[in-house]
Amino acid sequence: MRSRIRPRKRNRDRNKAARRAAAQAVAVRLPAPARPWADGLSDVSIAGDPLAFPHLARTDVAAHPTTVAGYARLVREIAADTARWAPLVRYDALTRWYARLETGPGYEVWLLSWLPGQSSGLHDHGPSSGVLTVVQGELVELAGGDRDGRTLRPGGQRVFAPGYRHEVVNAALEPAVSIHLYAPGLTEMNQYPAAAAQLAPEPS
Repeated sequence: MRSRIRPRKRNRDRNKAARRAAAQAVAVRLPAPARPWADGLSDVSIAGDPLAFPHLARTDVAAHPTTVAGYARLVREIAADTARWAPLVRYDALTRWYARLETGPGYEVWLLSWLPGQSSGLHDHGPSSGVLTVVQGELVELAGGDRDGRTLRPGGQRVFAPGYRHEVVNAALEPAVSIHLYAPGLTEMNQYPAAAAQLAPEPS
């Protein structure tokens, strides 16, 4: 009797085991690392809520001045804040002493001291306009051929345009201190023949 040929069975058990192993491999596969910019974080969640820190969320900070009136107001505010500039004042017997107090977009503010007899010489400020105020003592400004000059005392201001020519001198017997703003920042100072040689300290 001829034997019956049976079709060969697939090895289902072996295939089933392979599928199970593949499924387990997928289950334990680690996810790809997330891109740092796509993880849902924001500046606030990283740095903290700025509203929780008042100094980070201030809305009362004045904008930088951009007009002559704004520059004059800034100089008045700095002049009134004696605690800000008074500790910085120094005197130099050989030359006027100066220190930069503040800079902003398109301007800078300087603190100057003047011993008796010290003078700026007759000069202009090139393309810069400016504001000048005395905060201690007094100074004399000579401009436009004025031989007597204008006495500048604390509380007064002088505003000048580009190319304005003047000389400032301490003709008193006491030191003086002044605050100057230049816009744009001072890059040029052209000197001319002296105009205040006759202004020397005299007994009052």
